[in-house]
Amino acid sequence: MSRRCHLDLFLLTFFTLCCHKCHGKPPNILFIVADDLGWNDVGFRNPAIKTPNIDKLAYEGVILNQSYVQPWCTPSRTAFMTGYYPFRSGLQHGVIHGTEPCGVPLKYTLLPQKMKDLGYETHMIGKWHLGFCRWEYTPTYRGFDTFYGYYNGAEDYYTHVQGKLGHHVHGLDFRDNKAVVTDQNGTYSSFSYYKRAVQIISKHNSSMPMFMYLPFQSVHAPIEVPKVYEDMYLNIKNASRRIYSGMVTALDDAVGNITEALKDYGLINDTLMVFTTDNGGPSHLGANNWPLRGAKTTTWEGGTRGSGFVHGSMLKKKGYVNNELIHAVDWLPTFVAVAGGKSESDMDGVNQWRTVSEGQPSARTEFVYNIDDVLNGSAIRVGDFKLLHGNPGRWSGWYPPPGIENVHRDPSGEAHFSEMLFNLADDPNEYNDLSKAMPQMVEKLKAKISMYKKGMTPALNPDPEPKANPKYWGGVWSPGWC
Repeated sequence: MSRRCHLDLFLLTFFTLCCHKCHGKPPNILFIVADDLGWNDVGFRNPAIKTPNIDKLAYEGVILNQSYVQPWCTPSRTAFMTGYYPFRSGLQHGVIHGTEPCGVPLKYTLLPQKMKDLGYETHMIGKWHLGFCRWEYTPTYRGFDTFYGYYNGAEDYYTHVQGKLGHHVHGLDFRDNKAVVTDQNGTYSSFSYYKRAVQIISKHNSSMPMFMYLPFQSVHAPIEVPKVYEDMYLNIKNASRRIYSGMVTALDDAVGNITEALKDYGLINDTLMVFTTDNGGPSHLGANNWPLRGAKTTTWEGGTRGSGFVHGSMLKKKGYVNNELIHAVDWLPTFVAVAGGKSESDMDGVNQWRTVSEGQPSARTEFVYNIDDVLNGSAIRVGDFKLLHGNPGRWSGWYPPPGIENVHRDPSGEAHFSEMLFNLADDPNEYNDLSKAMPQMVEKLKAKISMYKKGMTPALNPDPEPKANPKYWGGVWSPGWC
Protein backbone atom coordinates (compact mmCIF):
# COMPACT_ATOMS: atom_id res chain seq x y z
CA MET A 1 0.00 0.00 0.00
CA SER A 2 1.35 3.46 -0.96
CA ARG A 3 2.17 6.19 1.54
CA ARG A 4 -0.74 8.21 0.12
CA CYS A 5 -3.14 5.32 0.75
CA HIS A 6 -1.86 4.99 4.31
CA LEU A 7 -2.42 8.73 4.80
CA ASP A 8 -5.93 8.56 3.33
CA LEU A 9 -6.81 5.62 5.57
CA PHE A 10 -5.44 7.43 8.62
CA LEU A 11 -7.42 10.58 7.84
CA LEU A 12 -10.60 8.60 7.23
CA THR A 13 -10.21 6.78 10.56
CA PHE A 14 -9.39 10.03 12.37
CA PHE A 15 -12.42 11.90 11.06
CA THR A 16 -14.71 8.93 11.65
CA LEU A 17 -13.62 8.82 15.30
CA CYS A 18 -13.98 12.58 15.62
CA CYS A 19 -17.48 12.51 14.17
CA HIS A 20 -18.45 9.66 16.48
CA LYS A 21 -17.17 11.65 19.43
CA CYS A 22 -18.95 14.81 18.31
CA HIS A 23 -22.27 13.15 17.55
CA GLY A 24 -22.26 10.24 20.02
CA LYS A 25 -25.16 9.79 22.40
CA PRO A 26 -24.69 11.67 25.68
CA PRO A 27 -24.80 9.57 28.85
CA ASN A 28 -27.86 8.49 30.74
CA ILE A 29 -28.22 10.45 33.97
CA LEU A 30 -29.58 8.93 37.17
CA PHE A 31 -30.19 11.57 39.84
CA ILE A 32 -30.93 9.93 43.21
CA VAL A 33 -32.07 12.09 46.12
CA ALA A 34 -32.32 10.64 49.62
CA ASP A 35 -34.73 12.43 51.94
CA ASP A 36 -33.48 13.66 55.35
CA LEU A 37 -30.26 11.64 55.21
CA GLY A 38 -27.76 12.88 57.78
CA TRP A 39 -24.07 13.57 57.26
CA ASN A 40 -23.16 10.65 59.53
CA ASP A 41 -25.77 8.27 58.09
CA VAL A 42 -23.76 6.56 55.33
CA GLY A 43 -21.24 3.77 55.67
CA PHE A 44 -18.45 5.63 53.88
CA ARG A 45 -18.44 8.07 56.82
CA ASN A 46 -19.78 5.90 59.61
CA PRO A 47 -18.98 2.15 59.52
CA ALA A 48 -21.80 1.48 62.00
CA ILE A 49 -24.27 2.16 59.16
CA LYS A 50 -24.71 -0.72 56.69
CA THR A 51 -24.74 0.76 53.17
CA PRO A 52 -22.49 -1.55 51.12
CA ASN A 53 -24.01 -0.60 47.75
CA ILE A 54 -23.83 3.14 48.31
CA ASP A 55 -20.30 2.77 49.72
CA LYS A 56 -19.08 0.80 46.71
CA LEU A 57 -20.46 3.37 44.27
CA ALA A 58 -19.00 6.23 46.32
CA TYR A 59 -15.55 4.66 46.58
CA GLU A 60 -15.51 3.84 42.86
CA GLY A 61 -16.55 7.37 41.99
CA VAL A 62 -16.12 10.75 43.68
CA ILE A 63 -17.23 11.43 47.26
CA LEU A 64 -18.46 15.02 47.55
CA ASN A 65 -17.22 16.51 50.79
CA GLN A 66 -18.52 20.07 50.37
CA SER A 67 -21.77 19.62 48.46
CA TYR A 68 -24.46 21.89 49.88
CA VAL A 69 -28.24 21.74 49.88
CA GLN A 70 -31.05 23.78 51.39
CA PRO A 71 -32.27 23.28 54.99
CA TRP A 72 -35.69 21.92 53.93
CA CYS A 73 -37.22 19.55 51.36
CA THR A 74 -39.13 21.94 49.07
CA PRO A 75 -36.34 24.54 48.82
CA SER A 76 -33.73 21.93 47.85
CA ARG A 77 -36.01 20.43 45.21
CA THR A 78 -36.67 23.92 43.89
CA ALA A 79 -32.91 24.45 43.61
CA PHE A 80 -32.42 21.08 41.87
CA MET A 81 -35.22 21.65 39.37
CA THR A 82 -34.73 25.36 38.56
CA GLY A 83 -31.01 26.10 39.03
CA TYR A 84 -31.98 29.20 41.02
CA TYR A 85 -31.85 29.89 44.75
CA PRO A 86 -35.29 29.29 46.29
CA PHE A 87 -35.49 32.85 47.57
CA ARG A 88 -35.80 33.97 43.94
CA SER A 89 -39.17 32.19 43.62
CA GLY A 90 -40.60 32.66 47.12
CA LEU A 91 -39.97 29.05 48.17
CA GLN A 92 -37.26 29.74 50.74
CA HIS A 93 -39.33 29.23 53.89
CA GLY A 94 -40.34 25.78 55.11
CA VAL A 95 -42.17 23.45 52.73
CA ILE A 96 -45.30 23.35 50.59
CA HIS A 97 -48.04 21.67 52.61
CA GLY A 98 -50.77 19.68 50.94
CA THR A 99 -53.46 22.29 51.47
CA GLU A 100 -51.38 25.28 50.35
CA PRO A 101 -52.29 26.72 46.92
CA CYS A 102 -48.83 27.26 45.47
CA GLY A 103 -46.01 25.61 43.54
CA VAL A 104 -42.81 26.36 41.67
CA PRO A 105 -43.83 29.35 39.51
CA LEU A 106 -44.70 28.33 35.97
CA LYS A 107 -42.31 30.91 34.51
CA TYR A 108 -39.45 28.52 35.32
CA THR A 109 -38.47 25.85 32.81
CA LEU A 110 -37.57 22.89 34.98
CA LEU A 111 -34.67 20.47 34.59
CA PRO A 112 -36.68 17.62 32.99
CA GLN A 113 -38.01 19.91 30.28
CA LYS A 114 -34.51 21.09 29.48
CA MET A 115 -33.34 17.47 29.27
CA LYS A 116 -36.32 16.58 27.11
CA ASP A 117 -35.45 19.44 24.75
CA LEU A 118 -31.97 17.91 24.45
CA GLY A 119 -33.39 14.59 23.30
CA TYR A 120 -33.66 12.72 26.60
CA GLU A 121 -36.40 10.43 27.82
CA THR A 122 -37.37 11.76 31.24
CA HIS A 123 -38.71 9.74 34.16
CA MET A 124 -39.47 10.60 37.77
CA ILE A 125 -40.01 8.11 40.60
CA GLY A 126 -40.73 9.23 44.18
CA LYS A 127 -41.45 12.46 46.03
CA TRP A 128 -42.43 15.65 44.19
CA HIS A 129 -43.14 18.24 46.94
CA LEU A 130 -43.14 21.20 44.55
CA GLY A 131 -46.87 21.92 44.50
CA PHE A 132 -49.89 20.21 42.95
CA CYS A 133 -52.93 22.43 43.42
CA ARG A 134 -53.09 22.77 39.62
CA TRP A 135 -52.26 20.05 37.13
CA GLU A 136 -49.84 22.50 35.51
CA TYR A 137 -47.66 22.28 38.64
CA THR A 138 -47.32 18.49 38.50
CA PRO A 139 -44.43 16.40 37.08
CA THR A 140 -45.85 15.31 33.71
CA TYR A 141 -46.78 18.91 32.92
CA ARG A 142 -43.27 20.13 33.71
CA GLY A 143 -41.14 17.92 31.52
CA PHE A 144 -41.36 14.35 32.78
CA ASP A 145 -42.52 11.70 30.33
CA THR A 146 -43.55 9.51 33.27
CA PHE A 147 -44.20 9.97 36.98
CA TYR A 148 -44.60 7.29 39.64
CA GLY A 149 -44.79 8.67 43.15
CA TYR A 150 -46.51 11.18 45.41
CA TYR A 151 -47.13 14.90 45.53
CA ASN A 152 -46.81 15.73 49.24
CA GLY A 153 -43.83 15.84 51.58
CA ALA A 154 -44.51 12.79 53.76
CA GLU A 155 -46.83 9.82 54.05
CA ASP A 156 -47.11 6.32 55.44
CA TYR A 157 -44.53 4.01 53.82
CA TYR A 158 -47.02 1.15 53.50
CA THR A 159 -50.51 2.64 53.04
CA HIS A 160 -49.22 5.69 51.10
CA VAL A 161 -51.74 7.84 52.96
CA GLN A 162 -50.74 11.39 53.82
CA GLY A 163 -52.37 12.57 57.03
CA LYS A 164 -53.39 10.41 59.98
CA LEU A 165 -56.41 8.18 59.53
CA GLY A 166 -59.25 9.63 61.54
CA HIS A 167 -57.91 13.15 61.10
CA HIS A 168 -60.20 15.45 59.14
CA VAL A 169 -57.54 15.92 56.40
CA HIS A 170 -56.04 12.70 55.09
CA GLY A 171 -55.95 10.78 51.85
CA LEU A 172 -54.10 8.47 49.50
CA ASP A 173 -51.18 10.07 47.67
CA PHE A 174 -49.75 7.80 44.96
CA ARG A 175 -49.87 8.37 41.19
CA ASP A 176 -48.79 6.60 38.04
CA ASN A 177 -48.63 9.61 35.72
CA LYS A 178 -52.08 11.09 36.48
CA ALA A 179 -53.78 7.83 37.47
CA VAL A 180 -54.27 6.93 41.15
CA VAL A 181 -52.24 3.91 42.29
CA THR A 182 -54.23 1.52 44.48
CA ASP A 183 -52.30 -1.75 44.15
CA GLN A 184 -49.33 -0.86 46.39
CA ASN A 185 -51.11 -0.82 49.75
CA GLY A 186 -48.88 -2.80 52.10
CA THR A 187 -45.74 -2.47 49.96
CA TYR A 188 -42.86 -0.48 51.45
CA SER A 189 -42.29 2.54 49.20
CA SER A 190 -38.58 1.93 48.56
CA PHE A 191 -39.52 -1.46 47.09
CA SER A 192 -42.27 0.03 44.91
CA TYR A 193 -39.87 2.65 43.59
CA TYR A 194 -36.90 0.44 42.80
CA LYS A 195 -39.17 -2.05 41.00
CA ARG A 196 -40.53 0.72 38.79
CA ALA A 197 -36.98 1.96 38.13
CA VAL A 198 -35.89 -1.55 37.12
CA GLN A 199 -38.94 -1.84 34.85
CA ILE A 200 -38.07 1.42 33.08
CA ILE A 201 -34.42 0.39 32.73
CA SER A 202 -35.38 -3.00 31.30
CA LYS A 203 -37.53 -1.41 28.58
CA HIS A 204 -35.27 1.52 27.78
CA ASN A 205 -34.39 2.09 24.13
CA SER A 206 -30.62 2.45 24.34
CA SER A 207 -30.55 4.59 21.18
CA MET A 208 -31.92 7.47 23.29
CA PRO A 209 -30.37 8.94 26.43
CA MET A 210 -32.40 8.68 29.62
CA PHE A 211 -32.74 11.09 32.53
CA MET A 212 -34.18 9.48 35.65
CA TYR A 213 -34.91 11.57 38.74
CA LEU A 214 -35.36 9.29 41.73
CA PRO A 215 -36.15 11.24 44.92
CA PHE A 216 -36.83 8.45 47.42
CA GLN A 217 -39.25 8.84 50.31
CA SER A 218 -36.55 7.31 52.48
CA VAL A 219 -35.47 8.24 55.07
CA HIS A 220 -38.04 10.92 55.93
CA ALA A 221 -40.47 10.50 58.80
CA PRO A 222 -42.59 8.57 59.65
CA ILE A 223 -39.88 6.27 60.98
CA GLU A 224 -40.93 2.94 59.47
CA VAL A 225 -39.07 -0.04 58.03
CA PRO A 226 -39.58 -3.80 57.59
CA LYS A 227 -38.49 -5.59 60.75
CA VAL A 228 -35.70 -7.47 58.99
CA TYR A 229 -33.87 -4.16 58.52
CA GLU A 230 -34.46 -2.92 62.05
CA ASP A 231 -33.11 -6.21 63.35
CA MET A 232 -29.78 -5.49 61.66
CA TYR A 233 -29.21 -2.86 64.36
CA LEU A 234 -30.24 -4.60 67.59
CA ASN A 235 -27.07 -3.22 69.19
CA ILE A 236 -28.66 0.27 69.07
CA LYS A 237 -30.89 0.78 72.11
CA ASN A 238 -32.44 4.06 71.01
CA ALA A 239 -35.56 2.99 69.07
CA SER A 240 -35.65 5.95 66.69
CA ARG A 241 -31.98 5.57 65.80
CA ARG A 242 -32.36 1.81 65.38
CA ILE A 243 -35.35 2.06 63.02
CA TYR A 244 -33.87 5.00 61.13
CA SER A 245 -30.63 3.06 60.58
CA GLY A 246 -32.68 0.17 59.20
CA MET A 247 -34.41 2.61 56.83
CA VAL A 248 -31.02 3.69 55.49
CA THR A 249 -30.06 0.08 54.80
CA ALA A 250 -33.40 -0.54 53.04
CA LEU A 251 -32.64 2.49 50.87
CA ASP A 252 -29.20 1.06 50.18
CA ASP A 253 -30.74 -2.22 49.02
CA ALA A 254 -32.96 -0.29 46.61
CA VAL A 255 -29.95 1.56 45.20
CA GLY A 256 -28.15 -1.77 44.85
CA ASN A 257 -31.04 -3.36 42.94
CA ILE A 258 -31.17 -0.42 40.53
CA THR A 259 -27.41 -0.58 40.01
CA GLU A 260 -27.65 -4.30 39.24
CA ALA A 261 -30.39 -3.59 36.69
CA LEU A 262 -28.16 -1.03 34.97
CA LYS A 263 -25.48 -3.73 34.74
CA ASP A 264 -27.88 -6.46 33.62
CA TYR A 265 -29.27 -4.36 30.76
CA GLY A 266 -25.92 -3.00 29.63
CA LEU A 267 -26.45 0.62 30.72
CA ILE A 268 -24.01 0.99 33.61
CA ASN A 269 -21.06 2.19 31.50
CA ASP A 270 -23.23 4.83 29.83
CA THR A 271 -24.83 6.14 33.02
CA LEU A 272 -23.76 9.07 35.16
CA MET A 273 -25.11 8.62 38.67
CA VAL A 274 -25.40 11.47 41.17
CA PHE A 275 -26.52 10.76 44.73
CA THR A 276 -27.33 13.46 47.29
CA THR A 277 -29.47 14.14 50.30
CA ASP A 278 -31.99 17.00 50.15
CA ASN A 279 -31.03 18.43 53.55
CA GLY A 280 -29.35 17.41 56.77
CA GLY A 281 -30.93 14.80 58.98
CA PRO A 282 -33.47 15.57 61.74
CA SER A 283 -31.52 14.64 64.87
CA HIS A 284 -34.66 14.39 66.99
CA LEU A 285 -36.03 11.68 64.66
CA GLY A 286 -33.12 9.26 64.60
CA ALA A 287 -30.84 10.92 62.04
CA ASN A 288 -27.30 12.02 62.76
CA ASN A 289 -25.06 14.77 61.37
CA TRP A 290 -22.15 14.35 63.78
CA PRO A 291 -19.70 16.01 64.09
CA LEU A 292 -21.36 18.89 62.23
CA ARG A 293 -23.42 21.43 64.10
CA GLY A 294 -27.18 21.67 63.68
CA ALA A 295 -29.75 19.60 61.82
CA LYS A 296 -32.47 19.72 59.21
CA THR A 297 -34.32 23.10 59.05
CA THR A 298 -31.17 25.04 60.05
CA THR A 299 -28.49 26.92 58.15
CA TRP A 300 -25.78 25.29 60.27
CA GLU A 301 -23.50 22.86 58.43
CA GLY A 302 -25.46 19.92 59.83
CA GLY A 303 -28.56 21.16 58.07
CA THR A 304 -27.01 22.07 54.73
CA ARG A 305 -23.81 20.12 54.06
CA GLY A 306 -25.09 17.04 52.28
CA SER A 307 -23.81 13.52 51.90
CA GLY A 308 -23.32 12.74 48.23
CA PHE A 309 -21.23 11.16 45.49
CA VAL A 310 -20.87 10.97 41.71
CA HIS A 311 -20.30 7.69 39.84
CA GLY A 312 -19.71 6.86 36.20
CA SER A 313 -17.21 5.56 33.66
CA MET A 314 -17.03 9.02 32.09
CA LEU A 315 -15.32 10.48 35.18
CA LYS A 316 -11.69 11.19 34.38
CA LYS A 317 -10.62 11.26 38.02
CA LYS A 318 -12.23 8.96 40.58
CA GLY A 319 -11.63 7.04 43.75
CA TYR A 320 -11.08 10.11 45.91
CA VAL A 321 -12.80 12.72 48.10
CA ASN A 322 -13.58 16.00 46.35
CA ASN A 323 -13.41 19.05 48.63
CA GLU A 324 -14.58 21.66 46.12
CA LEU A 325 -17.66 23.82 46.73
CA ILE A 326 -20.83 22.58 45.02
CA HIS A 327 -24.39 23.77 45.63
CA ALA A 328 -27.80 22.26 44.87
CA VAL A 329 -28.43 24.89 42.17
CA ASP A 330 -25.39 23.60 40.27
CA TRP A 331 -26.84 20.24 39.29
CA LEU A 332 -29.18 21.65 36.62
CA PRO A 333 -26.52 23.49 34.61
CA THR A 334 -24.11 20.58 35.12
CA PHE A 335 -26.57 18.01 33.78
CA VAL A 336 -27.54 20.29 30.91
CA ALA A 337 -23.87 20.70 29.98
CA VAL A 338 -23.27 16.94 30.11
CA ALA A 339 -26.27 16.56 27.79
CA GLY A 340 -24.74 19.02 25.32
CA GLY A 341 -26.75 22.13 26.17
CA LYS A 342 -26.24 25.52 27.77
CA SER A 343 -28.07 27.19 30.65
CA GLU A 344 -29.25 30.76 31.16
CA SER A 345 -26.47 33.23 31.94
CA ASP A 346 -28.36 34.71 34.90
CA MET A 347 -28.81 31.37 36.63
CA ASP A 348 -27.49 31.02 40.19
CA GLY A 349 -26.20 27.54 39.39
CA VAL A 350 -22.94 26.98 37.54
CA ASN A 351 -21.64 24.10 35.46
CA GLN A 352 -19.49 21.94 37.76
CA TRP A 353 -18.73 19.14 35.30
CA ARG A 354 -14.96 19.75 35.23
CA THR A 355 -14.98 19.89 39.03
CA VAL A 356 -16.72 16.55 39.54
CA SER A 357 -15.25 14.74 36.52
CA GLU A 358 -11.64 15.98 36.60
CA GLY A 359 -11.16 17.36 40.11
CA GLN A 360 -10.68 20.90 38.79
CA PRO A 361 -11.28 23.86 41.15
CA SER A 362 -14.91 24.71 41.75
CA ALA A 363 -16.63 27.10 39.39
CA ARG A 364 -17.93 29.00 42.44
CA THR A 365 -16.31 30.74 45.39
CA GLU A 366 -19.48 31.69 47.26
CA PHE A 367 -23.09 30.68 47.76
CA VAL A 368 -26.16 31.65 49.77
CA TYR A 369 -27.36 29.10 52.31
CA ASN A 370 -30.73 30.82 52.49
CA ILE A 371 -32.51 34.13 52.93
CA ASP A 372 -35.65 33.46 54.96
CA ASP A 373 -37.77 36.57 55.40
CA VAL A 374 -40.30 34.74 57.60
CA LEU A 375 -37.78 33.23 59.99
CA ASN A 376 -35.69 36.42 59.75
CA GLY A 377 -32.48 34.55 59.13
CA SER A 378 -29.89 34.37 56.38
CA ALA A 379 -26.48 32.84 55.81
CA ILE A 380 -23.76 33.09 53.19
CA ARG A 381 -20.35 31.55 52.53
CA VAL A 382 -17.58 33.41 50.71
CA GLY A 383 -14.36 31.43 50.40
CA ASP A 384 -13.81 29.77 53.76
CA PHE A 385 -15.84 32.31 55.74
CA LYS A 386 -19.47 31.78 56.69
CA LEU A 387 -21.78 34.39 58.18
CA LEU A 388 -25.06 33.54 59.87
CA HIS A 389 -27.25 36.61 60.31
CA GLY A 390 -30.39 36.39 62.42
CA ASN A 391 -32.16 33.13 63.20
CA PRO A 392 -30.34 29.98 61.96
CA GLY A 393 -33.18 27.64 62.95
CA ARG A 394 -34.27 25.63 65.96
CA TRP A 395 -31.67 22.86 66.23
CA SER A 396 -28.44 24.75 66.91
CA GLY A 397 -26.39 22.29 68.94
CA TRP A 398 -24.15 19.29 68.33
CA TYR A 399 -25.90 15.92 68.45
CA PRO A 400 -23.63 12.86 68.66
CA PRO A 401 -24.84 9.35 67.85
CA PRO A 402 -25.65 7.00 70.74
CA GLY A 403 -22.53 6.02 72.62
CA ILE A 404 -20.62 9.29 72.17
CA GLU A 405 -20.72 11.85 74.95
CA ASN A 406 -21.63 15.41 73.98
CA VAL A 407 -19.34 17.82 75.79
CA HIS A 408 -20.72 20.91 74.07
CA ARG A 409 -23.56 23.08 75.36
CA ASP A 410 -26.72 23.05 73.23
CA PRO A 411 -27.68 26.70 72.65
CA SER A 412 -30.97 25.89 70.89
CA GLY A 413 -33.05 27.36 73.68
CA GLU A 414 -31.36 30.74 73.49
CA ALA A 415 -33.78 33.46 72.47
CA HIS A 416 -31.63 35.30 69.96
CA PHE A 417 -28.77 34.83 67.56
CA SER A 418 -27.58 38.08 65.99
CA GLU A 419 -24.61 37.35 63.75
CA MET A 420 -21.92 34.70 63.85
CA LEU A 421 -18.83 34.28 61.70
CA PHE A 422 -16.89 31.05 61.19
CA ASN A 423 -13.81 30.02 59.25
CA LEU A 424 -14.94 26.64 57.95
CA ALA A 425 -11.46 25.64 56.78
CA ASP A 426 -10.22 25.77 60.38
CA ASP A 427 -13.51 25.16 62.15
CA PRO A 428 -15.91 23.02 60.05
CA ASN A 429 -18.00 22.16 63.11
CA GLU A 430 -18.70 25.81 63.94
CA TYR A 431 -17.40 26.00 67.48
CA ASN A 432 -15.62 29.38 67.40
CA ASP A 433 -17.56 32.52 66.54
CA LEU A 434 -15.15 35.07 65.02
CA SER A 435 -17.62 37.93 64.59
CA LYS A 436 -16.14 40.03 67.38
CA ALA A 437 -12.57 39.42 66.25
CA MET A 438 -13.22 40.09 62.54
CA PRO A 439 -15.81 42.88 62.25
CA GLN A 440 -14.63 43.90 58.76
CA MET A 441 -15.28 40.41 57.42
CA VAL A 442 -18.72 40.48 59.03
CA GLU A 443 -19.54 43.74 57.26
CA LYS A 444 -18.23 42.41 53.94
CA LEU A 445 -20.47 39.33 54.11
CA LYS A 446 -23.48 41.34 55.33
CA ALA A 447 -23.09 43.56 52.28
CA LYS A 448 -23.14 40.45 50.09
CA ILE A 449 -26.37 39.27 51.72
CA SER A 450 -27.91 42.72 51.20
CA MET A 451 -27.01 42.51 47.52
CA TYR A 452 -28.69 39.11 47.16
CA LYS A 453 -31.77 40.32 49.04
CA LYS A 454 -32.47 42.73 46.22
CA GLY A 455 -33.38 39.71 44.08
CA MET A 456 -35.58 38.08 46.70
CA THR A 457 -39.27 37.30 46.20
CA PRO A 458 -41.24 37.43 49.47
CA ALA A 459 -41.87 33.94 50.80
CA LEU A 460 -45.01 32.24 49.59
CA ASN A 461 -46.84 31.50 52.81
CA PRO A 462 -50.50 31.08 51.80
CA ASP A 463 -53.36 30.16 54.08
CA PRO A 464 -54.61 26.56 53.82
CA GLU A 465 -57.31 25.99 51.23
CA PRO A 466 -60.25 23.89 52.54
CA LYS A 467 -61.06 22.70 49.00
CA ALA A 468 -57.77 20.77 48.98
CA ASN A 469 -59.16 18.26 51.49
CA PRO A 470 -59.05 14.77 49.92
CA LYS A 471 -62.60 14.14 51.15
CA TYR A 472 -63.73 16.30 48.23
CA TRP A 473 -61.64 14.27 45.78
CA GLY A 474 -62.63 10.69 46.47
CA GLY A 475 -60.20 10.31 49.39
CA VAL A 476 -57.18 11.11 47.21
CA TRP A 477 -54.85 14.12 47.24
CA SER A 478 -55.59 15.66 43.86
CA PRO A 479 -54.91 18.76 41.75
CA GLY A 480 -57.63 21.10 40.56
CA TRP A 481 -58.48 23.38 43.48
CA CYS A 482 -56.49 26.53 42.85
